Amino acid sequence: MRGASGQLTLDDLGTPLAQVTFCVIDLETTGGSPTECAITEVGAVKLRGGECLGTFQTLVNPGCAIPPEITVLTGITHAMVLPAPRIETVLPALLEFVGDAVIVGHNVRFDVSFLQAALERDERPRLRNRTVDTVALARRLVRDEVPNCKLGTLAERLRLDHRPSHRALDDALATADLLHVLLERAGGLGVTGLDDLLALPTMAGHPQAAKLRLTDGLPRSPGVYVFRGARGEVLYVGKATNLRARVRSYFSGDERRKIGALLRETQRIDHVEHPHPLSAAVHEVRLIHRFTPRYNRQSKDWSKYVYVKLTLDEAFPRLSIVKAPRDDGALYLGPVSSQRAAQRIVEAVHTAAPLRRCTQRVGRTPSRPAPCASAQLGVSLCPCAGGVDVDAYRRVVDRVVRGLTTEPQLLLEPLAERLAELARAERFEEAADVRDRAEALASALRRQRRFDALRRAGRLRLDVPGRGGAELAGGRLVRAWGPGEAPATDDGRLFGDAGPLPPLDRDLADELACVAGWLDRSAHQVTLEHCEGLLASALPPVPSFAPRTSSPRPVEAEPRAEPSGQRRAERRPAGRVAR
Repeated sequence: MRGASGQLTLDDLGTPLAQVTFCVIDLETTGGSPTECAITEVGAVKLRGGECLGTFQTLVNPGCAIPPEITVLTGITHAMVLPAPRIETVLPALLEFVGDAVIVGHNVRFDVSFLQAALERDERPRLRNRTVDTVALARRLVRDEVPNCKLGTLAERLRLDHRPSHRALDDALATADLLHVLLERAGGLGVTGLDDLLALPTMAGHPQAAKLRLTDGLPRSPGVYVFRGARGEVLYVGKATNLRARVRSYFSGDERRKIGALLRETQRIDHVEHPHPLSAAVHEVRLIHRFTPRYNRQSKDWSKYVYVKLTLDEAFPRLSIVKAPRDDGALYLGPVSSQRAAQRIVEAVHTAAPLRRCTQRVGRTPSRPAPCASAQLGVSLCPCAGGVDVDAYRRVVDRVVRGLTTEPQLLLEPLAERLAELARAERFEEAADVRDRAEALASALRRQRRFDALRRAGRLRLDVPGRGGAELAGGRLVRAWGPGEAPATDDGRLFGDAGPLPPLDRDLADELACVAGWLDRSAHQVTLEHCEGLLASALPPVPSFAPRTSSPRPVEAEPRAEPSGQRRAERRPAGRVAR
């Protein structure tokens, strides 16, 4: 499938090379600047599956004098181009000939830049075709066999059928021969599709390029990949919408130390295909939790997650940070990704409400002779020193409970007022600290709501048009199916039974965050077919206090290596297409 503009879509990028149509283009010009110089000759060769589909050749009247040195180089004189058509007349036939083929050239940027400049002057849309540069391919594939990568040198050393002559069609035919030789060489590096070929210039020179063979069996479909070491140990787990493209991108010149070390240790790459990205993302989280690969950075520290706890089983409840929730009637917020984040949440609540900060148990008689320091400053109550009414304290606790559950403004509005007050007083460092506390609390409340919504929904069945569907239970993925497949019973091979869900155990937090994030991103294309509970909320939105310049990273997001970025045949009358 191709877009309306003729540009190749992502689906086309996996097309086997034997089915890709290439158009080799070469131009002769009056100089090297596309803005100041003009085209004097156009040559093009159209190829597919190793066969020539046609050629295109014409001289072009540049509308200016041809410099003597150009005439000496190409043999094209002013008398030859005087009766030729202008480029504006040539463009319609050339564009029809090229179509949506992949444009190939020896230093293709030079030729394409002149075409783009001509199109712009004629007020035509720019070319959006994919391009392949045989210079870049030659540097990666045959550089050790030749003194340089000039087209003439390559034609001689590789014994190409056609030899360049600085005339457009001759050079285009020679470049076409060179392309076939380079494609044959590229096959040894597992290049089978157009996406492989476009990425090859950056991959073939990679220090670990020999290991590209490990990617030969990877499909162009969603799934999870696993890098394994010499003993079969799991080094890294990742997910991808296109397994082959993602894994091969690790060889595309990323020089980060982590990637280089990972590839040096890798001896095997396993994969599991999935019907759509959601099931792949969930499987990734579960594998990271299971194996804790040392090259993964996130989703493997779930055992260090903590909770903010508000005790409710005593006369004077207080906040604390605990490692795991218990069935003790307390109110828990979390899990929170770090002790530091949890401490900021506690500080935010303390700023908004005068809960006691002392940790000792409060008995019937005062346990300290004087109020604690925070109580003396007027920012907290201190029942340990006596004089605090139980009912009055209970009203403070009730406000905190409602702020942490249904009415976040009860806690966030006092923080916003404090922030504004400090800003007016130009106490910016203190204001920044209050802002960070407020955002930590707001972020935790938003995250908690997402978890609670999924859990209250019970069993969910989702349909993704063209991708299949999925079934969730309490926020956990229990099965997934591809397009055209029936949502049959789970075979237990991958997901197994979700089982009874604990209140909000930390080993489930990453998975629920993954599912919630996917639902947020895909809400516009997901159809909800069945919901056992309630997947909606009438609660007011939780505001954000994050600085506008920051980009908070969700806990489920995994930084990973991403792929780094990708001239010259029988002279014929002007504009004639030979087929």
